[in-house]
Amino acid sequence: MQDIRGFPARLGALLLPGALLMALPQSAAATAQVKPDATVAGLERLTHRRVFFGHQSVGGNILDGVRGLPNAPGSKAPAIVEVKAANATIAQGTLAHAFVGQNEQPETKLAHFEQLLDGGVAKQVDVALVKFCYIDFTSSTDAKALFEKYRATLAGLKSRHPGVTFVHVTAPLTTVQRGAKAWFNELRGRAVFGVGENVSREAFNALMRQTYGGKEPLFDLAALESSQPDGTRETYEVNGRAYPAMVPAYSDDGGHLNAQGQARVASALVTFLAALPEAPAAAKAGP
Repeated sequence: MQDIRGFPARLGALLLPGALLMALPQSAAATAQVKPDATVAGLERLTHRRVFFGHQSVGGNILDGVRGLPNAPGSKAPAIVEVKAANATIAQGTLAHAFVGQNEQPETKLAHFEQLLDGGVAKQVDVALVKFCYIDFTSSTDAKALFEKYRATLAGLKSRHPGVTFVHVTAPLTTVQRGAKAWFNELRGRAVFGVGENVSREAFNALMRQTYGGKEPLFDLAALESSQPDGTRETYEVNGRAYPAMVPAYSDDGGHLNAQGQARVASALVTFLAALPEAPAAAKAGP
């Protein structure tokens, strides 16, 4: 991974407003227009499923968004319940979740997620997913090595728990620092917020899409975060290549989702999870 200080001196200019929009492949998760009635129908359908979500702070933002989704009078929504032990009881109609591992140590998140599922959670759920956080990636992260650890962990879980549908989630992004401050930081050889880190995240996410896209359920969180509602992409350029960044309107601090970002991602996730096919009855385990 090239050091940020090796980026072209023109990078500062490229980070100015209006210089970010370039062509990148689109994702169905990012371009699909989620209608309110589809979200309501998705919430209703999830009352007949049991979902387990391993995450940290951005996952908490997404769950806040699910709690805030509008619901039609008389319709139902899944209960959102935190799981703190592998032997916890997970009822039908529950979106169960746990804060897994430690931030900046993504391997611990995989290990904790695996421990909870193998310890009993897998017997009680229909769908499971784990998400890394933006802070798990630096400009020097070995994205390929981390992906291989993720791939091996999920392959093992799938083999041991055939009754669970595992959903893969791309790593979230941050905004990219722009304007005069970014330009001065680059001139002084200092890191420009989001530039090198998003390169690492995109390397990981590219492997996720290449491996699972069109083959297994893949929720493209990064594509959602880097796309305007009309599908226009937010990107920046490094050494002649475009990389995605979070749309600034979706975050107040550059990384966590604000109310607008929460609503966008939560609506898409509910619709995505609700559309998953049922696992074969013969493969289901547990109550």
